Amino acid sequence: MDLPSLVVVLQAALNPNPAERKAAEQSLNQFQYTPQHLVRLLQIIVDNNCDMAVRQVASIHFKNFIAKNWAPLDPNEQQKFLQSDKDMVRDHILVFVTQVPPLLRVQLGECLKTIIHADYPEQWPRLLDWVKHNLQDQQVYGALFVLRILARKYEFKSEEERTPVHCIVEETFPHLLNIFNRLVQIDKPALEVADLIKLICKIFWSSIYLEIPKQLLDPNLFNAWMMPFLNVLERPVPLEGQPVDPELRKSWGWWKVKKWTVHILNRLYTRFGDLKLRNPENRAFAQMFQKNYAGKILECHLNLLGVIRVGGYLPDRVTNLILQYLGSSISKNSMYTLLQPQIDVLLFEIVFPLMCFNDNDQKLWEEDPHEYVRKGYDIIEDLYSPRTASMDFVCELVRKRGKENLQKFIQFIVEIFKRYDEAPVEYKPYRQKDGALLAVGALCDKLKQTEPYKSELEHMLMQHVFPEFRSPVGHLRAKAAWVAGQYARINFSDQNNFRLALHSVVSGLCDPELPVRVDSVFALRSFVEACRDLNEIRPILPQLLDEIFKLMNEVENEDLVFTLETIVDKFGEEMAPFALGLCQNLAAAFWRCMNTSEADDEADDPGALAAVGCLRAISTILESVSRLPQLFVQIEPTLLPIIRRMLTTDGQEVFEEVLEIVSYMTFFSPTISLEMWSLWPLMIEALADWAIDFFPNILVPLDNYISRGTAHFLTCKEPDYQQSLWNMISSVMADKNLEDNDIEPAPKLIEVVFQNCRGQVDHWVEPYLRITLDRLRRTEKSRLKCLLVQVIANSVYYNAVLTLSILNKLCVTTEVFNLWFHLLQQVKKSGLLANFKREHDKKVCCLGLTSLLALPGEQFPGEALERVFKATLDLLVAYKVAANEEEVEDDDMDGFQTDDEDDADASDKEMGVDAEDEDEADNIRLQKLAAQAKAFHPTDDDDSDSDDDFSDDEELLSPIDEVDPFVFFVDTVKALQASDPIRFQNLTQTLDFHFQALANSVAQHAEQRRAEIEKEKMEKASATAPS
Repeated sequence: MDLPSLVVVLQAALNPNPAERKAAEQSLNQFQYTPQHLVRLLQIIVDNNCDMAVRQVASIHFKNFIAKNWAPLDPNEQQKFLQSDKDMVRDHILVFVTQVPPLLRVQLGECLKTIIHADYPEQWPRLLDWVKHNLQDQQVYGALFVLRILARKYEFKSEEERTPVHCIVEETFPHLLNIFNRLVQIDKPALEVADLIKLICKIFWSSIYLEIPKQLLDPNLFNAWMMPFLNVLERPVPLEGQPVDPELRKSWGWWKVKKWTVHILNRLYTRFGDLKLRNPENRAFAQMFQKNYAGKILECHLNLLGVIRVGGYLPDRVTNLILQYLGSSISKNSMYTLLQPQIDVLLFEIVFPLMCFNDNDQKLWEEDPHEYVRKGYDIIEDLYSPRTASMDFVCELVRKRGKENLQKFIQFIVEIFKRYDEAPVEYKPYRQKDGALLAVGALCDKLKQTEPYKSELEHMLMQHVFPEFRSPVGHLRAKAAWVAGQYARINFSDQNNFRLALHSVVSGLCDPELPVRVDSVFALRSFVEACRDLNEIRPILPQLLDEIFKLMNEVENEDLVFTLETIVDKFGEEMAPFALGLCQNLAAAFWRCMNTSEADDEADDPGALAAVGCLRAISTILESVSRLPQLFVQIEPTLLPIIRRMLTTDGQEVFEEVLEIVSYMTFFSPTISLEMWSLWPLMIEALADWAIDFFPNILVPLDNYISRGTAHFLTCKEPDYQQSLWNMISSVMADKNLEDNDIEPAPKLIEVVFQNCRGQVDHWVEPYLRITLDRLRRTEKSRLKCLLVQVIANSVYYNAVLTLSILNKLCVTTEVFNLWFHLLQQVKKSGLLANFKREHDKKVCCLGLTSLLALPGEQFPGEALERVFKATLDLLVAYKVAANEEEVEDDDMDGFQTDDEDDADASDKEMGVDAEDEDEADNIRLQKLAAQAKAFHPTDDDDSDSDDDFSDDEELLSPIDEVDPFVFFVDTVKALQASDPIRFQNLTQTLDFHFQALANSVAQHAEQRRAEIEKEKMEKASATAPS
């Protein structure tokens, strides 16, 4: 498509007629990969004779195309356009980016960012030369604009990836410094000068964000940079040209320069200027910074804050950053000495007034209460808020320098309380009272621990806080609720006072002012947590839930959902009558939050956070009514639409929460409905496509489907769930790009199939064994090796004859058993097993090995029988010892590798293992065995009789939970004795005294367990029998 035709198509893309607009977009998509298309778009963007709207459409199309196609995610993907087009774009975009109006520069800047991130330095080595040349030429703005994008590429990179930064600093910083010095010396500078200084500040910020480049550690060079920064910090912002509009004013160029300067000096001070830093190179820098600059910056900061005292203007972000700097100075003696003479003025005339309710708050409260609430609960707002920074400063001051400051600050607050109480209604200092209450709430932790204030808290609340629940001023009612929530957990000497506060907060839920209602719900959570007698709340529970849901219809706020979760958690099964209504309301709130979130498209959108909160609250409700399966049937239709939609890519942000709900629904429902089964393909699809990180979460519902819906899993052919599972597991196990940790749920799922479908999936045994053996050969982590060996153990337990015939057919029997025994015999320095550490792992191995003992002689020779018999005895000993000690290892719970595991892996690169490797392990093990055998002698207390004392969060319920390994072992050996007495006799004669003693101990323990199991069954039967 030639240039004039392309202009015509772009004009058509602006047509108000949808049909013509769609045709134009299709035409653009059709020709986007043709040679020169990209270059022509760039020509249109920079053509001043072309209509601005057309240039803008061209710039957006250009940006989107480059973002999608310049550097494909898949390195093997074919390039979509010619290398010559790429070269031409790179050569011309640098020049054009400064020539176009700001509206188009934003789009070209995004393109440059994509290209630089993909191509620099390898494919674009000349870029830095271009920047360096133009920093010394007339194109200074363009060079700074490009250098900012280049520096930002490395802002968050780790040390290994930051190497190019040294070259960038070496080549460009001398020129940057010259430009900076020239700019700060201009008398009455134009606004364009501020834009240039701002770009220099941003380049400097990106270059020092994580680490100071080594060139700047030179004190002379660093000082040369600090001079212009201090110049900018000290110099008053020009009054001329400042916008009147507050929003435009804070974004004005010179205030932006001031903000970036303060930001940089804060970063240098807090990250690199601390003497406690361990890095010796940085320690020298910290000493130099503290000695030469920290005090001077503090002085400038105090001067800047001084304008607040006289009603002058300082942007919120600058105030916030300065207070952060002052807060960091409190703990440093030399800095606090400088601060101390001015601390009273700072505390009472600057910081405290910032904590008080002000004109902007009043305006927002009246005109947009929803925005008032959002700002009050938004953590991002806290980064910019002078009020939050003031609270943090006061808290830090009384924490680090409490002796000289806490008493006088509290006296100041008490004076405000007194003036407020004494003043007539029309003259009461409402805003100061608001600030005083905020201070009391912020200092809650300190006051609860410090006498004499600790003893006076209840009196203070009764006298100065609770009366404000009836205040005619809305913001004081809200603040009273917030402060009451902060102190809800103190020990009230008179429970009537707690009751009064609780009922006042509950009344606040019906307040005519929205912020009061929100703060009351937030406070209610603390009262529910602190409440010792739930009868205080029980009668009003329906009303509370009603008011919370009314509020959730008005505001998207995750703190509302937290309160709801707390109530559900506290009342447990008592929530059953409300469960359906709660889930319906939460589902409705979830959809509203998602709609808002999609419309806003903001990363920190409160709607998205509240949506996650809604799903978490639904999970809490499901858990609280888990013993009432019929409720799940009623709740299911409400949740299904959410689950269906959120198991697709639409739900990536809430995937974990949705999977938790699916887990509850498939586990606690009386049966798994066909509608719930329809979710299986969605999870499998997500796993194959993008959700491999969620494999452990997906494992849980898949286990539920197989173990609780076994018949449907085995018989359904449309879809074929067995085939679907095989396709997924075989794909994951064969994927060489996946780490060992990523695929751990796959062998666990094979186990679920073998244990739940005994005798019904013979045709799957060989395929699953083949992929297990293939993965075992290239597995490095011992944890995954153990899980894969457990697949073999489960297969033997499923059908020993079939499994052994497959292993023989594949010629791997000896190899597999050598590895299995090697893993069983590896021990840590403590003498404990290095592998198969969980109770469940040991049990699976016990059942697998024991199943081999039942094989006839022709299939399992005598020497193999002896080896398996001894290994099983050893394992049963370890199982019992672990039960006695109730040993739960950290790495069992979280799946992280330990040093011991890595040691164990070292000799295990192949499946086969040399016998010599086992000698040392044998010696340590034999030394321990005598002591371990004692584990079978009953102890006085009842601890030793339970095999279920392991807290094993990772394991799900399993059919083998009902199988006792000791009883199973003894029954199998008795069957061997009965069916082949000669073979049994030969086995027992080869055992030395030690193993004979172990066998006798195991037999005694098995009979003890048999009696206990029988007793448990009778107790269970009598408990469930009708009375």
